[in-house]
Amino acid sequence: MSLLEDRRDQAGRRLEGLRTRLASSDVDLRAKACVYVTGSFGRAEAGQHSDLDLFIVGLTETDNATGETRRALSPPEEVLVKADLIRAAKKLEFPEFDRDGEFLVHHSVDDLVKTLGHPRDDAVNTFTARLLLLLESRALLEESVYDSVIDKVIEAYWIDFAGHEQNFLPAYLANDILRLWRTFCVNYEAFTRREPEEERAKRRLKNYKLRHSRLLTCYSALGYFLEIFRRNSTVRPNDARDMIRLTPTERLEWLAVPNENSKIAQHARTCLELYEGFLRETDAPRTELIEKFRDRGERRRLGEAESQFGDEMFELLKSIDSESKLFRLLVI
Repeated sequence: MSLLEDRRDQAGRRLEGLRTRLASSDVDLRAKACVYVTGSFGRAEAGQHSDLDLFIVGLTETDNATGETRRALSPPEEVLVKADLIRAAKKLEFPEFDRDGEFLVHHSVDDLVKTLGHPRDDAVNTFTARLLLLLESRALLEESVYDSVIDKVIEAYWIDFAGHEQNFLPAYLANDILRLWRTFCVNYEAFTRREPEEERAKRRLKNYKLRHSRLLTCYSALGYFLEIFRRNSTVRPNDARDMIRLTPTERLEWLAVPNENSKIAQHARTCLELYEGFLRETDAPRTELIEKFRDRGERRRLGEAESQFGDEMFELLKSIDSESKLFRLLVI
């Protein structure tokens, strides 16, 4: 069994254990909300030291008396769901939620769709919740609601599809994916410049992870769309659904399998090999990893690996179709 296969199996078993633990919850989420995982569990590559990143997204309902729209999951129910998630994660010995659960928030599907393209999108965290939903998520609870939310988000991104079925460019979504990647990078630089020297090793570790896992998340999706556009001269809503069903590493595998004798396959396989190397390097407690980044020689070695992965991902995208309109959109 390869490292990726082992990680997928491990992540799947741990999430199934969490679902079993949550099955006795007093809150019935059916037709109300879903909970989905992102991060290493969403990418199906979690190791024993991986954090658990969760989002709650709910449906909305209309009050028959007032005509007002409200969240189907009430505030008291939301509190109970969060408490159940925290207790279950602690019982199963997942790491503590980052920043005391600051990002364990409840959005409605209307929040995710109506803020699309709005200046408030970043401020209220719907941008990150929506993009990670599409790029690296897996349903933890209520998969039917999860699928419904994805359909509504895809519909919003493909709003101009009618009339352009034969040559549709997913420009809206591609631009948001690029914006997500660049937001991650800008946030890293901003924090690093403000921090004292002793904290910089922690930030170097974060950057090392960013330039592997987040780069993979964003550019595996763009590579998938590039290949679909190369084959069909269009990208349909169902293509987006197929992309979402695959984890980032599975997208690279998909690029490799039908192109066994091509440069596409070669670069996709190399990306996978380099990414497995990253997973091996980071399979250790955070304190040990931070110590690695205090050592100048180790930092240089890991930095070279980081650059190689980025270079190889760029070569992969170029090999798919560097002459297409979609590739041009990604560059300019």
